[in-house]
Amino acid sequence: MSIILNPYGGGRRGRAVLAQVLPLFQSAGVDVTLSETTHPGHATSIVQELTLGGLDAIVVIGGDGTLHEVVNGMLSREDKQKIPIGVIPGGSGNAFAHDLGLQNPVEAAHAILGRHAHAVDAIAVQMDARAELVYVLNILGWGLVTDIGLMAQKLRWLGERRYTLVTVMEIFRHKARPATLILEDREIVDDFTFVIVCNTIHTGKGMKIAPKARLDDGLMDVVVVREHAKPMRLLKLFAKLFEGKHIEDPLCEYYQVRRCALLPEKEGPLNLDGDIMGRTPVRLEVIPKAFSVFSKAL
Repeated sequence: MSIILNPYGGGRRGRAVLAQVLPLFQSAGVDVTLSETTHPGHATSIVQELTLGGLDAIVVIGGDGTLHEVVNGMLSREDKQKIPIGVIPGGSGNAFAHDLGLQNPVEAAHAILGRHAHAVDAIAVQMDARAELVYVLNILGWGLVTDIGLMAQKLRWLGERRYTLVTVMEIFRHKARPATLILEDREIVDDFTFVIVCNTIHTGKGMKIAPKARLDDGLMDVVVVREHAKPMRLLKLFAKLFEGKHIEDPLCEYYQVRRCALLPEKEGPLNLDGDIMGRTPVRLEVIPKAFSVFSKAL
């Protein structure tokens, strides 16, 4: 088993999580090798260069960003080899682990030792600005949600409360974003507030952004709010995100598709699995059963 540890995520809690789970693997007689990431993108290169022969699993200790890198490393290997991935929550955002029913590191370790691997989907993302595909396992966000992420990065000194403050600020800025959204054969041309394409139910710290999503259904869930929403109505909508009740609001449109494209009039940044990276225009397609994970919920 190869463990890939992000020691910096989740308030630098990665090594404490490793100390919790490593004795469980050792007492089960598992042969473990450890790699620590040192910079963004490092986990991707580690997985691309691993010799998978003789390994039965890659275990990730980190958040959604680290897992994003590991899966992209696996799916971009030149030899196309794959082995199951174990997910142990150790980041600030653990949305994918949440969907797997693995919110506790010790429970996650037991799920890995249980050896129940389940094939799950990924979303292939093609951006005009880059030749290679990027694979999303959690969300792709555009519009207001990306603006919130960019501003929050500048206000890290405020701690977690910055997200609430920035959300209110950006909602009242009330920026229109003209774009064409293509959902399989349906084309929507309008001004948008945000578009979020989801593979998981959860995003961030427990928000149920796509309550109908399933990791293995071959579909992506697209949550859309157009520009015609007044700020106070948007605030009320955001308050419903943690329970997933926003999809009952008339402001919110909810679609399940296999392919989609987002073509804004102006190029803009994207949120990929919780990190601001990449730019529109963008085209997406579900890759069914793209990789396997150990789980207790699937």
